[in-house]
Amino acid sequence: MKRLSRGLRTLADCAPIANTKAPDRRMRTAVSRAKRIEGFAAQQSFDRAVAKLVQATPVTPEIQEWFANEKMAEGAKRNWRKTAFHPAILAIGIALVVIAVVAWIKFDEQMHAFPGTATAKKLLNVAAMTRPSEFEPVQTEAGTLNDLFFMKYRLEHYDVPREFSRQQTIGVRVFDDDEAGQVAQIGLAEKRMQLFLFPGRRDSKTGKPEEFEGWRYIEQEGWTGAVQARKGVLFMAAVRGPKKDLAPYLSKPKE
Repeated sequence: MKRLSRGLRTLADCAPIANTKAPDRRMRTAVSRAKRIEGFAAQQSFDRAVAKLVQATPVTPEIQEWFANEKMAEGAKRNWRKTAFHPAILAIGIALVVIAVVAWIKFDEQMHAFPGTATAKKLLNVAAMTRPSEFEPVQTEAGTLNDLFFMKYRLEHYDVPREFSRQQTIGVRVFDDDEAGQVAQIGLAEKRMQLFLFPGRRDSKTGKPEEFEGWRYIEQEGWTGAVQARKGVLFMAAVRGPKKDLAPYLSKPKE
């Protein structure tokens, strides 16, 4: 077939071996020209003989069993379990679960957020890093320190709530924070608990303190804080441990 162009030669190599007219015009052209070349007719006769022999060859029962399952011909159909455990499906499922968990955590944080949440969490980190030696030694009941804060530091309404007023202190300190302002920190003897008093956030338009009702819990790196707002000042009791370590103090009846 050297006298045929490459395209026609390729078509002639793929020409049907049956004695039927090719449906494609270009194929018919290639076959017509190939028939003029020596060897093409003999090759087609040989191919037809081989095809006839293959069709006449009996298929053993063992081979028939291989093809008895229609899935081999149509492709194996996956059931729902195989589909569910496909690596791609699993990866997509895991990604969706992670996104859902992160979204739920963010939503839960927003639901439980309160004015001053960021500052309170920051002070939990301060509690974790504070050593007892950093306090000015003061041994008294926590509820009596409001006079000290007012007389020495001019801090108004820095009052310890009744729930913690009877707790014995080991020391106090007052420091300035860039975000919180003046912070009063009290170290307690019981469970090495720490108390914080700091200014609450104020409304940017009215200038009034943004307050909330009741106690709010926050957690940060193994520490838990219970926060309350009163007269523009936030009070936080912090302890190393879970929420249940603070709950008994908050459930005590007020005197």
